[in-house]
Amino acid sequence: MADTTLGAPASARGVLSPGRPRRRRYSLLSRRDKIVLGAMVFVPTLIQLVLIWIPTVISVFLSFVRWNGLAFSDIRPAGLANYAYVFKDYPPFWPALQHNVLWLVFLAVIATPLGLLLAILLDQNIRGTRIYQSIFFGPVMLSLVLIGVIWQLFYSQNNGLLNFLLGTSGTARAVDWFGDPKVNIWAALIAATWRHAGYVMILYLAGLKGVDPSLREAASLDGANAVQTFFRVVFPVMRPINIVIVVITIIESLRAFDIVYIINRGTNGLELISALVIQNLVGEGQVIGVGSALAAILLVVSLVPIIIYLSRTFKKEV
Repeated sequence: MADTTLGAPASARGVLSPGRPRRRRYSLLSRRDKIVLGAMVFVPTLIQLVLIWIPTVISVFLSFVRWNGLAFSDIRPAGLANYAYVFKDYPPFWPALQHNVLWLVFLAVIATPLGLLLAILLDQNIRGTRIYQSIFFGPVMLSLVLIGVIWQLFYSQNNGLLNFLLGTSGTARAVDWFGDPKVNIWAALIAATWRHAGYVMILYLAGLKGVDPSLREAASLDGANAVQTFFRVVFPVMRPINIVIVVITIIESLRAFDIVYIINRGTNGLELISALVIQNLVGEGQVIGVGSALAAILLVVSLVPIIIYLSRTFKKEV
């Protein structure tokens, strides 16, 4: 008689007989490890959700309403009226947008290359390189508020160090670096560069230390000089660092706030979108809808160039 169990499942043919113990699955993670791992994922996600995403969503919602910030019953729908007011009838907006673009260009063209230059020089194992690194990185550890105060002392019209060095301190020829709307934006940009260049320097230094020395040796054997070796071999290898630098530069330029707010609360030639947001959200004349609309615009302006740059960069890698 033919065996009718040949086409049956393995369990039916007795491969896994009742008397044979089944294989048990073992996990490399203990219960405690799973709890710790879950906490490590859940807690940062919760913090980011509470401090970033929920306020962002609320801010976008408030940009479409009229509200005085007192009672929730006072909230009234406004549609696109707040955005129309910002673009058409709010005088400081367009100067602020221009200043933000100028801030981005200045950091990208002046501050970031300066930080890269400092990193290249300090990567040469010169004597006292650790001291120089600490000096240039020092401003990064200071808050932007403190940096604003320091540069106020430097740029002071009557008692500032700069006017003293120029020999104009205490005279009618003394320049009011932070008070004159024709020059205060440039003075603030130099103050911002002081900090940003040190930040870029330390990131590029880390990238330079991670470059394989054999690449430089191979380029040297092929007859490349130092400049050619850097731009054709070393710099392309630091592509991940370059991506981080570009993103940081865009974010730093668009969220700039502390220095100009310390100087003159972002007025008289120092208008920035971030300062306008605070002016509309805080104080007696607060306009929640307009301030939220400005914040939403700043969010879009910040994300669009970053998303475009990252998508193009990673698309090339694929």
